[in-house]
Amino acid sequence: MGGDEGVDIVTGVIFKRVGDSRPYPDHGLDSRGWADLPPRQVRLDELVTTKDTLRLDTLLDEDSTFYGDLFAHVVQWQGDLYLEDGLHRALRAALQQRSVLHARVHQADA
Repeated sequence: MGGDEGVDIVTGVIFKRVGDSRPYPDHGLDSRGWADLPPRQVRLDELVTTKDTLRLDTLLDEDSTFYGDLFAHVVQWQGDLYLEDGLHRALRAALQQRSVLHARVHQADA
């Protein structure tokens, strides 16, 4: 008998990686700039977060997205997709067993 009895094994992940900062250069987009980008589907397991903490009350608040953009903001940089804004939306999608999120994607590589 090994020493791993009773240990849960995680068989899947939500995000590609959990980060705590924005490694890409400042893109200068404001609300209007983001609104000009068409939303598209992004897989949750392709996203790298730029925040490593969240507020549970915001996650559980049904009205938390009432003000602001309906779509998450993602920055594509050096081959990775960084979730700049929308961590709570992404986690809500994961809790609802969805593997994709609708997001506006800015290509900082271009």
